[in-house]
Amino acid sequence: MTTKIKVRKITASYGDEEVLHGIDMNVPANAVTALIGPSGCGKSTFLRCLNRMHETITGATVTGDVILDGHNIYAEDIDPVLVRRHIGMVFQKPTPFPYWSIRDNVLAGLKLTGSRKDYDADAIVERALKGAALWEEVKDKLSSPGTSLSGGQQQRLCIARSIAVEPEILLMDEPCSALDPIATARVEELIAELRDDYTLVVVTHNMQQARRVSDKTAFLMLGELVEFR
Repeated sequence: MTTKIKVRKITASYGDEEVLHGIDMNVPANAVTALIGPSGCGKSTFLRCLNRMHETITGATVTGDVILDGHNIYAEDIDPVLVRRHIGMVFQKPTPFPYWSIRDNVLAGLKLTGSRKDYDADAIVERALKGAALWEEVKDKLSSPGTSLSGGQQQRLCIARSIAVEPEILLMDEPCSALDPIATARVEELIAELRDDYTLVVVTHNMQQARRVSDKTAFLMLGELVEFR
């Protein structure tokens, strides 16, 4: 497999407490890498280090390098906002903007960053919702609030919002933990489909889910990478 991200000696702390201890890992391109391990082992912290979200937490620090296509995202001249456009993130609980329509939720990243001025909004909405396997379910109610959707649909809406800005990588922090079994199965199917176009890193507590969706699995324990295969 071709390497998309090279992680070198990543150490992360909250104040004086070090929670990741010099992790090295190569994340393969166009594949699903699952992060597993017990609660508190550093999975979500490691995930946030991959797009510089860890440093947004008060008192949090990171040392080490994350090399994306030959460029260190922690270099001094790198804009963290640009990093997060290339490396999108989907959180544990669906987070649609509550007073925004389905359509506006999809376009939120483009509107909030102002990164593109001349985009075709309708085309992007359709492409992103199709990419998130949600278009057929919502195409006739795009003006309805994003929060009017079911939990599983809301999570897929958040995935559509992430891919609307055309990232290279998608990070998912336990994307199915708040969903029922049927919605979980649909999101797992979507993850399998997305690997054709994106590199995915998924945190999960569910060993069976990791086995179902991943091409590579990293096992973390007490801030250490114990195994990666």
